[in-house]
Amino acid sequence: MRVELLRAWPRRFERAEVELRDGASLADALREAGWADDVETTGYAVFGVKATLQSLLADGDRVELLRPLQADPKDARRRRAESRRGGKTG
Repeated sequence: MRVELLRAWPRRFERAEVELRDGASLADALREAGWADDVETTGYAVFGVKATLQSLLADGDRVELLRPLQADPKDARRRRAESRRGGKTG
């Protein structure tokens, strides 16, 4: 079976496609791609759904390596709203 792996940073990403045996796990896919030791990864998802290293994969799955958030989404939204108002509050 063929599985796609993605990992991203601000303004760049890497993609790998690996061929695995049926019944392979997410950990198997990471080893095959050479990404098993990625210290920046904080979690995993398959098509946006949280997954673990033990999760079994299916042909055509897309594995996403998750990274820490660069900014709190609520704070970022607040800053954008304030800048649209010209820095005025209230």
